[in-house]
Formats: sequence, C-alpha cells, structure tokens
Amino acid sequence: MSLTAARNLGFPRMGQQRELKFALERFWSGEMDETTLLEAARELRARHWKLQTDAGISLPPSNDFSLYDHVLDMAVTVGAIPSRFNSVEGPVSLATYFAMARGAKDTAALEMTKWFDTNYHYVVPEFEPEHLYSLRSTKVVDEYLEARALGIETRPVLLGPVSFVLLGKPTSPGVTRAQVLQQILPIYKQLLQRLAAAGADWVQIDEPCLCLDLDAATESRYRDAYAELRATASLPKLLLASYFGGLGPNLDLALSLGVAGIHLDLVRAPEQLEVFLARQVPGIRVSLGLVDGRNVWRTDLTWARQRVDAAVQALGAERIEIAPSCSLLHSPFDLNAETKLDAEIRSWMAFALQKLEEIAILSRAGNGDDGTEKELAENQRILESRRSSTRIHQATVKQRMATIDDSMLHRRSAYPERHRQQSESLSLPKFPTTTIGSFPQTAEVRRMRSAYRAGKIDPRTYEEFLQEETRRCILFQEEVGLDVLVHGEFERNDMVEFFGEQLDGFVFSENGWVQSYGSRCVKPPIIFGDVSRPQPMTVRWAQYAQSLTQKPVKGMLTGPVTILQWSFVRDDQPRSETCRQIALAIRDEVADLEAAGIRIIQIDEPAIREGLPLRRADWPQYLQWSVDAFRLASSGVEDRTQIHTHMCYSEFNDIMEAIVRMDADVISIECSRSRMELLDAFHRVRYPNEIGPGVYDIHSPRIPQDEEIADLLHRALEVLTPGQLWVNPDCGLKTRGWPEVKEALTKMVEAAVKLRVSAA
Repeated sequence: MSLTAARNLGFPRMGQQRELKFALERFWSGEMDETTLLEAARELRARHWKLQTDAGISLPPSNDFSLYDHVLDMAVTVGAIPSRFNSVEGPVSLATYFAMARGAKDTAALEMTKWFDTNYHYVVPEFEPEHLYSLRSTKVVDEYLEARALGIETRPVLLGPVSFVLLGKPTSPGVTRAQVLQQILPIYKQLLQRLAAAGADWVQIDEPCLCLDLDAATESRYRDAYAELRATASLPKLLLASYFGGLGPNLDLALSLGVAGIHLDLVRAPEQLEVFLARQVPGIRVSLGLVDGRNVWRTDLTWARQRVDAAVQALGAERIEIAPSCSLLHSPFDLNAETKLDAEIRSWMAFALQKLEEIAILSRAGNGDDGTEKELAENQRILESRRSSTRIHQATVKQRMATIDDSMLHRRSAYPERHRQQSESLSLPKFPTTTIGSFPQTAEVRRMRSAYRAGKIDPRTYEEFLQEETRRCILFQEEVGLDVLVHGEFERNDMVEFFGEQLDGFVFSENGWVQSYGSRCVKPPIIFGDVSRPQPMTVRWAQYAQSLTQKPVKGMLTGPVTILQWSFVRDDQPRSETCRQIALAIRDEVADLEAAGIRIIQIDEPAIREGLPLRRADWPQYLQWSVDAFRLASSGVEDRTQIHTHMCYSEFNDIMEAIVRMDADVISIECSRSRMELLDAFHRVRYPNEIGPGVYDIHSPRIPQDEEIADLLHRALEVLTPGQLWVNPDCGLKTRGWPEVKEALTKMVEAAVKLRVSAA
C-alpha cells in the first residue's frame, strides 16, 4: 500500500558543531589541505543523510550541501564563470570556486545579495557576452552516487533553470536572460539524464521565483523551458518546489509545466492548499510544506493534520508528501544541544532535527497510525502552555505602545536645517571618512569573551582588556586619519545578539547557529514575548571611547527592523507590533547617547530591503510600518545630532521612496561589488541627504588598489554632489585582520585626501 511520505527539502550544511565552518576557515588560512577539506565535507554529508533517515525521512535531499553557496554551485555547474577568473576547460578547481565567492589577490569576487527575504546571502551569477556555457561540474550526480554507496537513496536537488537566470546578472546590455536560459537548458537536460542513468527516480527542482510577481515574458520562459525538458527522453520525475510564499496567480503556470510533483509552502500561504485541491489535477503528487523551515517554534500538529487529512481525502495518501515549508538551511540544528535554555521556553521550540520528527509524526498520522494521537495531544498541551504563559505579555509595554503618535515619527526640523546645524557643530572636512562600526574581532578578543562568559576571568580583568582594545582602536583610527571614529565594538559578539541580550522578551540559544554566507554563521536571538529596555546598553562604551579623542565618535546601534529580521520572532502577534516595541527600546537608547554627549549616532538597518514581501501588492503596508519603526527609533533627538544608518547588499530601485522617508542624515551602503551601480537609484530620485557608498569590499580578503578606490569615488561623484559624499568601506570590519584593515583604510583615507585637493 502506498503511504503518505515524510520528506525534506534541504538540511543545514554547517554541522551540529559548525564543523564545516571551521574546516573552511582552516583551509583558507592554509592550515588544511584540499583533500582533508573534501573528506570533512563527505563525512558531514554522510552523517546528515543518516540523521534524516533515522528520523523517518525517506528520500532525503542530496546536492543541498555546499562548500559555500548553492547558487554559486549551479553557476559553476553550467560554466557561468566570468572571464576574469581565467578558468580553463574541464572541472572547476576549488581555487577558482572560492575566488568567485571571496575574490583573489587581483580578482574581484562576484556580488552577493540576500536570498529572497532571508538573511542568507547568495553569490550572484554573472552572464557575460559571447560566453560559452558547458557542463563544468557533476556535483549533483556525484553526491547522489555518494549517498547510494552508503545505502541511502536520495532525491537530488537542483536550482531550476529559470530561477537561476532570474537570480543572475547580465554584465552587458547585449546579454539577455532569455539567451542565457537557452544556452544552459541543454546542460540541465544532460544533468537530468545522468541522474536518471545513475538511478535517481525523482529530482527536486527548485523554482523559488514562482513566488514572485512574473511578467508575461518570464511566464513564457517558464513554459518554453519546461516544455523542452519534457521533450527530453529518459529524465527522472520532477518535484517542482517553490517556497517563502504562495504561488498565487502563478499556480496555473506551475501546473502547466508538466512536472510530476509540486511543493506548496503552507506556512507562509496556507490558503493555497484549498485552491490547489479545487483544481483537481490528476496524477500529480503534492508536497505539503506544513512545518516552518524558518522559525524555531513547534508546529501546531493538530492544525497541520487537518490539512493532511483534507489532502489525503481529496487525492489519496499515495499522492501526498509531508515536508518543511522550505529547506531547513534556515533552522538551527538540534534543540537537544541546548542545555542552558530556559526549560519552559525551550519546550515551545523545534530546531531542524525536531522539525524532521514533526514531519514524521504528520506522515504517520496521514497514514492512519493511531499511535500518533498521544503525540498530537502532547503537542497541544505544550502549545496551550505557551499561549497562556504570563511571561509573554507585559502590561507596561502594552501601555506605552498605546502612547505612540505621529509626532514621535518626525525630527524637529527638515534636513536642510539639520544639515546646517550639524555642519557647524561637527566641522568635518569635505568627503569625511569613517568606518561602518566594527573592527577586527581577533582570536584574542574571542578568547577573552569566551573566558569571561565561562567564568574563567573576573569582570575587572575583562573590563580592562576591553578598555585597552578600545583605546588601541581609537589611536589606530587617529593615526590612519579617519574623521569620524567608532569604538570598535569589542564587547559585542553580534550586532543583533548583543542588543537582544540586554532587552526583555529575548532568550538565546548556545548552539542555534544558521548560515549567513560562506563560513559565516549567526546565532539569532529568539523573541518570545513583549520587548522592553531595562537599562542603557551602549552608552558606557561610547562615552569611554569619546573620552579618548577630540574627534567625534559614533554611537553604534542596530535598528528595530534589523533586530526583528535577524531574530527568530514570536508568531503569536503581527511582526509590525513586535518591531514597534523594539523601536521604543532603541529610541530610549538614542536619547541616552545624545544626553551623554554623543553627537553622531548610527542606527544600522541592513535588513529593511530584505524584509520586503515577495509580492508587490504587500509592499506598501510593510514599508509603512518598517520605515515608521526606524523613524520612531531615530526621531527623538535635537537637530544638531546627526543620525546615520547603514544598509547591506540590496536592490534599492523599487524602495527609494521609503529610503527617502527614513530621513537619516547620512546613509552608507555597500556599493563596491556593483561598482557604484546602486547609486543610480539615489540619483534618479535626487536623494537630498548625505551618502557613504562603500569603496571597498570587506567580504573579500583582497586589498583594494589605489586606483580602484579613486575610480569608485569619481563614479560616485557622477551622481552625487561633493557635499553629499562620505568615504567608507562597504561594511563592518569584524571579520578582517588588522594588517589588511590598516592597509585598506590607509589607502581609503589617502584617496579621500587627494579628492579634497582636486576638488578644492
């Protein structure tokens, strides 16, 4: 008898103890050779496949693992390797692969940007004119065979051809995505045929762009591409997977592609199941994404079972798969590793391994297993304990929220008057230089923090260490010649976690790491209840740093939208409500910094664009509450206090109105990888305030050349006035080493000084 199947779309790559992260970093530093790195990766894959099958998952995914990024993997597979990497024909070397991701001494890396509305960064493929695409990697086949040799049958995962070209970037007007799609389709057919020959019965083909607004031309590309695939002999059955939202108006398009199965994200868009079932499509399998792959809360299994039962009744158990809403790449690994987490709050959660258990329970329930009734009852008991907990709701927070009015969202004066007062107060030179906030977190800084947290050193010893690091950092910045300084953030572990640890309503895991990009992992805070600020969080270190110098030192804060986006957020009230609570806490901190004599305050909001809903119709509501949250946090200061914000890799074109409405005095953005292309959006709207476009890429270990920085600054002046332009790196310097930071910042300051002379 065919049964409802338990499936998974993707698994965390880093390992339970971040084994892949540490192996990669040892390899990049020269402490590990290529053979050892690849063996470590094989061991992780084998372990992860076994964990999934032991949890009851049949056909666990393969090729969801990556040494850096799955989009980069697909670019290498189809040979989308820019000419500057000088890659010879044949298999792509690991050196070339990592050069594309991270850059090399004389070669700039590919751009990175956010993966839809997540905090994961993908490497953006480049499509050059007259490029010849060819099969350059058989990774997807190799890893399928690798699992098979272990006795594990998997379902290989491929990023679909249309989403791949939509996520990439033509480098010339003479290159179109339609042309690239036609060139890579034969490679996809070749890969699918090889997988079928190797024994793969099913392949998961991810087309997340089906959850976006699509124009008629893109719809045609989808139909034509999949018609060509269908016409190819000896292919595996395809499960078409989209996620992060509903198919909406693209459902009929997806069903027209002739695939054997389709995955629906029923966490983000539960309403689409009823719409799908009403179509009564014969034969097609449906994967029900009922377990949230992007948050840490337990699934309401009774709610989920109702959806399973409806699907089974309509289609039959043999056509149903139970799965997470998306890949578990975005989930922490194992809740059982959390030994210090508050027991009650911990009981409300599920990490990746626990989510697999939930999938297995729902699968058994869909097959009529009476043994699941006890598990379902226990799930309901735990959910009710969370709903009724007095720890979640705080009357004082609710009362303060009710006092927010429009006057709290506006600065006292418009920007021109603020600019006049700030210019008089700060007396900065033309093209002022600064950094984004953090300075290198060396092994010694991390060791001392770890020792302090473990109780191995006393608070006074740790305090004296941080003071010395801060003093050195201020002295270093003065020697380099920066105009606006920062304290270096040596006391901070993470730009969100640091604040969450000092706010009520947050808890923290010990091992809840998720991948952000490459080897970079973050451990998001968990917002379980109402948020408030018991006491100042940053004033002490900002005051200390300012006491060491006559130059202005920026107070450094993370904005409410970014704290929200980069946390695991409670799911029992609207996200906008939680964001406003955080904004009030940051507003209090801004007021205390100003009162302490800090004249420049940076409130970073790198996640504003990331949080944008995938459907344009949902944008206005989000942009209204997110920008209002920033204004609520930043608008309580005097005109002479300068408010900065920072934004990471983002496409700003579509949200420029919202960025203007944020009304920050200075905005810094990551621009170097795009060679200042992002500034075009600011130019088109005649952005009136000041801008610091990043002049070198801090995500790459390479040192920028003098002429590169000069060229980028001159490009910036093609769209900005001299009075608008600040000079700064792309992002914080936390992950870089001191020698490269010194060399790069010295070159940056020298370029700014030369520009002042030439513009005089």
